[in-house]
Amino acid sequence: MQYIQYLIIAIVLFLIALVVLKASKKDFYIEANKLVEFLGGKDNIINIEVNMSRFKVTLKDVTLANKDAIQKLGAKGIVEIDNQLKIILGPDGQRLKKYIDDLKK
Repeated sequence: MQYIQYLIIAIVLFLIALVVLKASKKDFYIEANKLVEFLGGKDNIINIEVNMSRFKVTLKDVTLANKDAIQKLGAKGIVEIDNQLKIILGPDGQRLKKYIDDLKK
């Protein structure tokens, strides 16, 4: 009988943990669309390269990019060189690149 109580407690704690994780996880597509908007729109993006957590974006007009908003989205750092932004985003770089490439098609 005692084992059943422990099992029920464990299941309830597991379900609570799942709900908390799901609630705290940001929706990828909403964040990706915001990033595209903050980069000046999909037509402003010429090229994207990803290397680990670094996201290098070549833009037509770098002045259209909202670096403060990108920073608030969770970028760890942004470096502007000519018409490129090098953004440290984290582990979703490859997924973001694929999403933006699909958007541009």
